Amino acid sequence: MFTAPQDRPLVNLRVYTITPRRMAEFLEVFDRVAMPVLLRSLGAPIGFYTSTVGTLNQVVHLWAYRDMADMEARWHARDTDPDFAEYMRASAHLVVAQEDRLLRAAPLPSLAG
Repeated sequence: MFTAPQDRPLVNLRVYTITPRRMAEFLEVFDRVAMPVLLRSLGAPIGFYTSTVGTLNQVVHLWAYRDMADMEARWHARDTDPDFAEYMRASAHLVVAQEDRLLRAAPLPSLAG
């Protein structure tokens, strides 16, 4: 089970809609080109998923941060990495749309561990 670390209560949920019948190509490009950059700059994701029911052709991933400043610093590291620019070029024809949400951990004592 994936879960955000308690010291990183801010979660970025990102959804990419991929060109139909191009998911395998997108995942290959993402894993080969983007993921090394993201692991260096953002750390390990909470989770990485593809849709199978409902809206199809979507990739969903979640990354956790301490706060907005932490997120912005990590995003800056990602965005200024030359390898990330290569990912943007390699995937441009595959991404139809992108959604981004910021979520804050709910203070539920039953989940505090």
